[in-house]
Amino acid sequence: MQQIAKTAVPDQRAIIDRREVMATLDDLAADNRQAVLEQLKQALAEGRSEIRRRFDARARATDRGIEVSVAYSFLIDQIIRIVYDFATERAYPLSNPTEGEKQAVVAVGGYGRGELAPHSDVDLLFLLPWKITPHGEQVVEYVLYLLWDLGLKVGHATRTVDECLRLAKSDLTIRTGLLEMRYLWGAQPIFDDLQQRFLAHAADTGIDFVEAKLEERDARHQRLGDSRYVLEPNIKEGKGGLRDLQTLYWIAKYIYQTGSAAELVERGVFTRKEADKFDKAHAFLTTVRCHMHYLQDRAEDRLTFDMQSEISKLMNYTDHTGTTAVERFMKHYYLIAKDVGDLTRIFCAALEAEQKRRPSRRFLFFGPSQREIGDFVTDRGWLNIQNDDVFDSDPVNLLRLFHTAQAEELDLHPAALRRVTQRLKLIDHALRADPEANRLFLEMMTSEKDPHVVLGRLNEAGVLGRFIPDFGRVVAQMQYDMYHVFTVDEHTIRAIGLLHRVEQGDLSEDHPLASEIIHKIASRRALYVSVLLHDIAKGRGGDHSVLGAEIADILCPRFGLTDEETESVAWLVRQHLAMSNAAQKRDVSDPQTIHDFAELVQSPERLRMLLVLTVVDMRATGPNVWNGYKAALLRELYYRTEEQL
Repeated sequence: MQQIAKTAVPDQRAIIDRREVMATLDDLAADNRQAVLEQLKQALAEGRSEIRRRFDARARATDRGIEVSVAYSFLIDQIIRIVYDFATERAYPLSNPTEGEKQAVVAVGGYGRGELAPHSDVDLLFLLPWKITPHGEQVVEYVLYLLWDLGLKVGHATRTVDECLRLAKSDLTIRTGLLEMRYLWGAQPIFDDLQQRFLAHAADTGIDFVEAKLEERDARHQRLGDSRYVLEPNIKEGKGGLRDLQTLYWIAKYIYQTGSAAELVERGVFTRKEADKFDKAHAFLTTVRCHMHYLQDRAEDRLTFDMQSEISKLMNYTDHTGTTAVERFMKHYYLIAKDVGDLTRIFCAALEAEQKRRPSRRFLFFGPSQREIGDFVTDRGWLNIQNDDVFDSDPVNLLRLFHTAQAEELDLHPAALRRVTQRLKLIDHALRADPEANRLFLEMMTSEKDPHVVLGRLNEAGVLGRFIPDFGRVVAQMQYDMYHVFTVDEHTIRAIGLLHRVEQGDLSEDHPLASEIIHKIASRRALYVSVLLHDIAKGRGGDHSVLGAEIADILCPRFGLTDEETESVAWLVRQHLAMSNAAQKRDVSDPQTIHDFAELVQSPERLRMLLVLTVVDMRATGPNVWNGYKAALLRELYYRTEEQL
């Protein structure tokens, strides 16, 4: 939520001296367009070089991306002002322009916010009082062609004030662009008129705008996979990326007429700690994006594997025991993305408290339809806490809240989730050892009501990593190989979701064998826990299968599993790669392969459990890992081994 007006650009004239450039242009003939272009190219190149020099010089500064985006905006501001002045004073001068011939140049979009990455588009609005005149057309055309010839990617519109307001009512993109408009040059009274009338319109349409932006965000998330834990994330459009922060900026601007996290603290929307979290997330993501643009020498927002390695070095990440520099960098990224999700929930809770009108799908208040369930209250699809002390009085409620939401098939209220994140410290050794807390957790994971959803909520809220510290170590842990698409925690939760779907028969066409034999398995609990723990020891520097089995021996009794179930889980975790390795790396038609695998498995029960675990593990790895050939190999290995046993 930084704004250009609030972030000073040091030593501006070292980037560009507008008066000096204008003086140079004054010596050129107005019709010598090529000479004018060359002078402007030189000024732009020198400004870019100075901004890059400053960026590289502050290698350890976490906010240097913000400085770059503000400095670039300043540089482009000056270039546009120079070009516009040259167009109106030298190329197409008017000694006494009429009111209809006046116009304002307005920055919109990210440029309006004052946030330009090195290769971002420059979005301009040429604002008119009435229909454009022939002279106005000449000026706009001159300015645009000169900017394009400079190599700038310029998006533009030429509209009257009335046209802007009319289009804003029906087009969300135009309305958002106007929300970020910033006066650049020209006739400022025209800009002031638009701004005043637009703000009056915004005051009457706040909730509609908020809902539209959140629905737009949801659609964008779905389009990009609906996960912030993909291994090559889009840091601008992806879940937890810059666009999500910008959505909060837009909503804050529309509802509260404010443009900074600090001002939201004054309004009681964020705490000081939450505002700091916002600014740190914004600074980190902006810095990463600047690195990406510089490395590719073009606009690039997908953080690919090769760039991850380069940027981790540029941002001074180093190897630690069991974790490489790039893994540490990406873990930081995923935790930042998670913070963005937390801030979104907090923001939505504050909006609900602010708005006192008929509720919609997202903004609900308690009314006659509320129903109490223990320490919680339901209302129109939400589950909320009755008061802020429910977790302090009984810390088990930190698990019970999610258990109740799953059982009642309710969404969790943003205010309840905010309170959960504020009371995570209550999840201590005593709560982890509490039999009731562990019973609730195991019931959630093995429930017939999609455990993928509730485990995702527990993980997002930070409860899962606190309740199972070993799992907390793999939260946002990337897997640097050619197969995995998700972080360890996301992969694990997706695998449990797939296990549930196999058990429900939803994947019987894709996995007929697994869908059949899963109902012959004696202990569902052992199977689900083995999926939860199969990768829990990744990133520790040793064999994660062996280390994971040791963790299983400790955790399973805590969850309430029997000795026999614990033994099964530990074996499955230790051998969870054995079946895929045997099927893909050995000849399944060779009797010796079958003999060796049967010796390892020992029993039909273990064979069934291992087959199902292998299927969901492979399917949760990524969209292109599973195929018919691998399925056929696993089936043949299963049937031959079953016969041998």
